[in-house]
Amino acid sequence: MSKQGEQFDAIICGGGLVGLTTALALQSAGLNICVVDALPFDTQLADEFDGRSSAISFANMRMLVALGVADRLGKNKGPINEILVSDGRPHDGLRKGGPGRFFLHFDAGEFTGQEAGEPLGWMVENRYMRMALLDEARSREGIHLIAPVRAEKFDFTGSSASVHLSDGQILRAPLIVGAEGRGSPARKAAGIRHHGWGYGQWGVVATVAHDKPHNGIAHEYFLPHGPFAILPLPGNRSSLVWTETPAAARYLKTAPDDFFQAELERRFGSFLGALMPAGPRWAYPLTLMVVEDYIAPRLALVGDAAHGMHPIAGQGFNAGIRDAAALADVLAETVRAGLDIADPIALERYQQWRRFDNTALLAATEGFVRLFSNDLAPVRLLRGLGMAAIDKIGPARRFFAREAGGGIGELPRLLQGDLP
Repeated sequence: MSKQGEQFDAIICGGGLVGLTTALALQSAGLNICVVDALPFDTQLADEFDGRSSAISFANMRMLVALGVADRLGKNKGPINEILVSDGRPHDGLRKGGPGRFFLHFDAGEFTGQEAGEPLGWMVENRYMRMALLDEARSREGIHLIAPVRAEKFDFTGSSASVHLSDGQILRAPLIVGAEGRGSPARKAAGIRHHGWGYGQWGVVATVAHDKPHNGIAHEYFLPHGPFAILPLPGNRSSLVWTETPAAARYLKTAPDDFFQAELERRFGSFLGALMPAGPRWAYPLTLMVVEDYIAPRLALVGDAAHGMHPIAGQGFNAGIRDAAALADVLAETVRAGLDIADPIALERYQQWRRFDNTALLAATEGFVRLFSNDLAPVRLLRGLGMAAIDKIGPARRFFAREAGGGIGELPRLLQGDLP
């Protein structure tokens, strides 16, 4: 049904994970939202669309509980109870592969205060997250979904912005939210510049089944070509994020099953018993991207439209969720004050709030990549000793766990489990 004649409070361009999360967050603040996406929503639910999984921080899961999404995930989410971080080596026939002797161990059982009883985070396959977000969005009268259509032209001037769609519709709202990812057309139309670089690494993503239970323990080995993460999914399954050179990653994506299995076992080890790859594999280049501004007149950027980072810390989608929570807080206060939803001072507050957090996260991620993708023996020894030292200091270890879980700093209401 056409929405051309309807006035919205905000139009979200991009109906992926961050776009739908933002729609739910803004609707919970009392806004009338329209989401447009270039792909049919049902296509995005197919198994072969996206085989990745996301680690959701404990603070972000509070938000998903408040928005009704966690209930829809049901058994398709699994807790991360512990995280083991170490240097590692693949088995090469002469020496045993797996984690090194120095490690850093995070345990949710050490949490006190508000976080007591919460896991470090939750693992969810992206297809199930997308399904839960879409089902919740479809259940709300204040969210209107239009797909498949492309946003072909933007106008940010005047008392409202407009989006010209490929099917001829023209939608208007006081605010446009760009959530279309790193190639954001809304960002380009507003003239916001971005900068970035590649790491000379690709990520290989796959799911494996294994004989033994993982007990909710995530592992991250830093191998010579980059991190190798084993992330616990519901049941006796794990999601792999395997960093390799571009040529090796492209080959692993389509390699014969027996070759892939052999290379997997060299890195994975045998601590979870026999392994069996389950489902397709994906491979993609790893890059960093930063924008000069998160806002422009009548525009706010969220998620990968505003920042893109290496998956070494599993914070990409988490950062987008926090963007949505902060924007919902700011817009709710703006509406209560009787101001224009796209009030420049309000949008500037959103920018300052999220830019600091995301810049710090991008800088930390960049440092981790440079440090842990280095295979020089002295560097490996120093970082191993550093991890071991932090592991012995309980307050420091707990601080880093709370920081990674999104529990540090000024938290939007949704990250505290409350509605805006």
